Amino acid sequence: MLPIGDLGPGAEDPRRALAIATLTFICLLLLVFVLQLFFIPAGLAFVPGALFGAVGVPAGVFALPPPATLVSYQLLHAGWPHLLGNLLFLWAFGPRVEGTLGPARFTVLLIVCGIVVALVQAWPDSSSAVGMIGASGGISGVLGAHLSLHPRARIRMLVPQLPAYLLLIAWFAIQFVYANWAAAAGGGIAFRSQVGGFLAGVLLAPVLSYSTLLSAEARTVARTPRSRDSRH
Repeated sequence: MLPIGDLGPGAEDPRRALAIATLTFICLLLLVFVLQLFFIPAGLAFVPGALFGAVGVPAGVFALPPPATLVSYQLLHAGWPHLLGNLLFLWAFGPRVEGTLGPARFTVLLIVCGIVVALVQAWPDSSSAVGMIGASGGISGVLGAHLSLHPRARIRMLVPQLPAYLLLIAWFAIQFVYANWAAAAGGGIAFRSQVGGFLAGVLLAPVLSYSTLLSAEARTVARTPRSRDSRH
């Protein structure tokens, strides 16, 4: 079952602010992916060993300074399925979170969670020469933020519509299982980073939204047993 959109309060309101940061990031990911078709930016991937000094950059390869790759790796993808899966989840959960945090703090959330997950992935083997790419970690942070800020919103799916907290907890459980039982997951996907990103989003979202948590909608979502979200 794949998420399509958020059915929380105001989701169909034409006056609802355009999710400019979400749309900008989606366009940026698409643009970078098109550029990847003509240029393989190996030096833009995050390589733990390069950051911690265990791996050098081959001569003649364009590469950003290793700390900068903590951001640049988030723009790269391994193929259309990888990209489209990330865009789907970002579009389904990003606008509601951005509507609460605002574009600037939403962007901070996305980037910081992406940095956190890169470091989480690197922690067990800081000398690894394997590159890491993809926006999955940062988008996992957006999912965690959605759970923290709007747990009772209903998510439009192909079948059926589910409360956000049920979908997100199930998603997190799958990532956690795969992160701890690598044989079940197969290779190529950094499930540990997605777990770290989700938890970072859960913790970071309330910090970033300290002012909006005092708003009428935030009180309804966070504290009222039968919020407007639950009636959609």
